[in-house]
Amino acid sequence: MSKIIFVSNRLPVTVKKNESDLQYSKSIGGLATGLKSYHEQGDSLWAGWPGISSNDLNEQDEKEIDQELREEYNCLPIFLSEEEIEQYYHGFCNETIWPLFHYFTNATEYNTDTWEAYKKVNQKFFDSIDPVIEPNDTIWIHDYQLMLLPQMIREKYPDTKIGFFLHIPFPSFEIYRLLIWREEILRGLMGANLIGFHTYDYVRHFLSSVRRLLGKEHNLYKVNYETYSVQVEAFPMGIDYEYFSKSSGQDGLSNEALEFIESTKSVQNIISVDRLDYTKGLPERIKAFKQFLIKYPEYHEKVRLNLIVAPSRVGVEAYDNLKREIEELVSAVNGQFGTLSWMPVWFFFRTFTQDDLIAFYRNSDVLLVTPLRDGMNLVAKEYIAARNDYKGMLVMSETAGAASELGEAVIVNANDYGAIAAGIKTALDMPDHEKIERNKMLHRRISRYNVKFWADEFLEALKNTTDSQVETKDVIDIKSEPSNVEKAYVDSNKRVLFLDYDGTLVGFKPTPDQAKPDEELRQILSDLCADKRNTVVIITGRDRDVIEKWLGDLDLHIIASHGLWLREPGGEWRMTMSVDNDWKESIRHVLEMYTDRTPGSLIEEKEYSLAWHYRQCEPEIGALKRNELREALLSITQSMSLGILEGNKVLEIKDTRMNKGHGAHQMMQGKDYDFIFGVGDDHTDEDLFDALPEDAFSIKVGAGSTHANYRLQSFRNIRQLLKRFVDMSNK
Repeated sequence: MSKIIFVSNRLPVTVKKNESDLQYSKSIGGLATGLKSYHEQGDSLWAGWPGISSNDLNEQDEKEIDQELREEYNCLPIFLSEEEIEQYYHGFCNETIWPLFHYFTNATEYNTDTWEAYKKVNQKFFDSIDPVIEPNDTIWIHDYQLMLLPQMIREKYPDTKIGFFLHIPFPSFEIYRLLIWREEILRGLMGANLIGFHTYDYVRHFLSSVRRLLGKEHNLYKVNYETYSVQVEAFPMGIDYEYFSKSSGQDGLSNEALEFIESTKSVQNIISVDRLDYTKGLPERIKAFKQFLIKYPEYHEKVRLNLIVAPSRVGVEAYDNLKREIEELVSAVNGQFGTLSWMPVWFFFRTFTQDDLIAFYRNSDVLLVTPLRDGMNLVAKEYIAARNDYKGMLVMSETAGAASELGEAVIVNANDYGAIAAGIKTALDMPDHEKIERNKMLHRRISRYNVKFWADEFLEALKNTTDSQVETKDVIDIKSEPSNVEKAYVDSNKRVLFLDYDGTLVGFKPTPDQAKPDEELRQILSDLCADKRNTVVIITGRDRDVIEKWLGDLDLHIIASHGLWLREPGGEWRMTMSVDNDWKESIRHVLEMYTDRTPGSLIEEKEYSLAWHYRQCEPEIGALKRNELREALLSITQSMSLGILEGNKVLEIKDTRMNKGHGAHQMMQGKDYDFIFGVGDDHTDEDLFDALPEDAFSIKVGAGSTHANYRLQSFRNIRQLLKRFVDMSNK
C-alpha cells in the first residue's frame, strides 16, 4: 500500500532528555498544521531530526526514541551529532545558503568542510528513509537543508513521486551563480517531479538558473530532464485561518498581554513581530519609525511601536551584534522623543505564546512588516486573520513573498525610510470604511487559501504531474540485474554498436573543440573493439577530420558529417553520396550577420555543412536570435536541397540527403548482425533509430519524444552500460 513520506530538517515533535526520562512535545503552527491531516493518517510517515544531539543519547535512548516516535507520532527520527549540527546546519545551511538566498552576499561564507557535511547529512537522511520507501510512495521534501535529497532518491527509486518545497526565496541568477556548488544543488533539486516556491518570482529565478547552468529550457514551467519531466510552480503558503480568526477571551493571557490590551486605550499601537535575523530589516524599521516621528510630530504621545523579537542563534557574534544595534537604536529613539508619560518604542526580546500574539495582533492598529528579503512572512497573514473586525492595517515591504498576494496592504520599499514613514501615516489615518473594504478582500483570499489548501494543492499537483509523465520507453536499470539489452549482448556472436558522440559519449561543452574524448572513454571504446564479435561505429555530425584526429587510431568504424563519410578501421574515407558546397557562401553571409549581432554565438564550418552554435549566449537572446535565423534560413533554402537541423543549442544547415540513417544503412548493407545497438541524444539521431530494424536495441539519452525503444538518463549512464558490455565480453 502506498504512503506519504514527509521529510524535513526538524520533526514536528521535539525530544528533550532530563535526568529521569525523555520528554516529547509537539510543534504547533506552520508546516505541522498544514500537513496534520495527512500525517495523522495511518499510511504516512514524517522523517527528520528530533531536536536532540546524538552526543546526549546512548544506544538505548535512541532505540526508545525511535520506537516511541514511530508508534505514537508516525515519525522516523534521524539522529545528528553535535558536529553534524554545527557543520551542516549552523555551517552550510545558515552561513552559506541562508544569506546567499536572501541576497546578503557579503555575509555568505564558502567552506568546503561545511559543504562536505551538508552532503554527508543529506546522504544520512536518504540512508534513513531508504528502508521504508516502497513502490508508489509519495515523498515530499521540505526546505533548503535537504536540496540534494531529491536526486539521491531518484537515482535508486526512479518511479517514486517526489515533491520538493523551498520555504525561503530562490535568488536571481546573478546572485545564485556566486554559489560554488551551484550545479550540484540544482541537480539535487531536479530529482523532484514537482518543485514548489512561494511566488512566481522565485519560479522564474529558479528556471533561469536551470536554463543558464544546466542548459535546460522550460515549456509552461515544465522542464524535460533526463528521463522524466520536472514541473515548477508557485504555491503561496497559507496559515490556519480558523485558529487565528476565532474569537477568544482573555483567559490564559500573560500579564504583559493584559497590560498591552489596557495600553491600547490611550495610544495607537503599531506592532512588529519577527525573530532576530539580519534579513528582517529590524534596524531599518526603527530608523524608519524615527523618520515618522520627525516628519509627523503631531503623532507624538499618540502612537507606540511594539517591537517583538524572538531570540535566535544566541551566542553567535553577528546575531549578538544585531541585538546590540537594535537596543542602541531603540534607546536613541526613546531618548530623543520620549517624555515622562510616553515611550515611543517598546522592545520585547522574548517569545510569546500564540494566544498572547493573537491578543497583540487584535489590539494593534498597524502591523509593520518590512523585511529586506523574506520567503513568505506568515505573520502578515496571521495579523489579518486575527483582526476579525477588519479594522487593522498592514504595512509591508515589497520584498516579502506575501506582498505579491496581499496587494490591498500598504506596500513599501524596505530601504526607503521616508516611504515607510508615509506608509505608517497612511495606515493610521485610513478611514474605517476603506480598511474594512480592503480587509474583507484579504480575508476572503487567506481564508480560502489556508495552510491545508496549500498542502492539498501541492500534493494534488504532484499526483497530476507524475500521472501525466508520458514515459513509453523502458528505462534501463544499469545498477541491478542484467537488462534485456545486456542479456541479448551476451547471447550474440555478431554485433554492431552505433554510438553517437556529443551528448551521448561525452557531455556538452561551451565550444565544440572542448569535447575531446577523455582517457576513460578511449579505454571503453578500445576494450569494446578488442572483442572480435563487435563492430563499433562512431556515428556523428562532426567533421571527419576532427573525429579522426580524436579517435582514428582506435580499431573502430567512423561515420562522420551525418552519414556523408564512412571510414573503416585504418582505412581511407569514402563518400556515401555526391554533394556540393555551391550554397555555402550565401548561407555563411547570413550566419555571420547573426553571429555579429549575438554575443557568445559562433560558426562552425564543416566540410559539407555549416553550424551556428549559441550555447554560450544569454538564453533569452540566444532563443530569440535562433528563431529569427531559422526563419531567415527557411526563406533562403526553400528552393534548395538543404535542410535546417536543430540540435542541442545549434542550428546546422546541410544537404537533406545526409543523415545518420543513411550512414547506418550503408554499414549494415549485406551484413547479418544478430545484435544491433544504436544510441543517441537528440533528434539528429532519430534518423538512426528509424533506420534500425524493429528488433534492434535503440536507446535515447535524456528526455524528449523518440522512436528509440529504450532510454537512459545521461552520457554517464551510457558509459556505465558500455562498461558492463566490456565486462561481459571479458567473461
